[in-house]
Amino acid sequence: MIDNRYPVKASEDLTSFEFDSIGPKGVIRKVVVYNEIDLKGYFNLGFGDKDPISGYISDQSISNNNDSNKVLSTVAATLYAFTDFYPNATVIATGSTEARTRLYRMGITNNLIKIQKDFLIFGLNQNSEWELFQKNVTYDAFLVKRKIHIFTDYEN
Repeated sequence: MIDNRYPVKASEDLTSFEFDSIGPKGVIRKVVVYNEIDLKGYFNLGFGDKDPISGYISDQSISNNNDSNKVLSTVAATLYAFTDFYPNATVIATGSTEARTRLYRMGITNNLIKIQKDFLIFGLNQNSEWELFQKNVTYDAFLVKRKIHIFTDYEN
């Protein structure tokens, strides 16, 4: 999933990332921001288009730049960078619309085996309960936690 992605510019504290989507609609600046919510160690993943004049970030924009897989791969790459720097962080993500949440679910589903190697991923089900992510289930939000890999050397 993260192999075909755009180059990213990260803030010093790795809580915000910017990159350019390039396609038939031109160059569109995208921004990914991780904001800690009221619950310590929990971060909201915010994502949207940055207006070149005002700097306003809109999560409602529809770019249609024919690169949605590459954009989602780039957002996933920021999640790796963010959780490398903040390994105990828990990230919550949801789309700004049902269609975007569905797009995120499809991206997760299509890359689930690779994602599960490094992350625990949960979905917020229709009963407002977190459960381990399952294919073909509709979720309202996603919760992601980086797995901690313990490497040990064994001598024979």
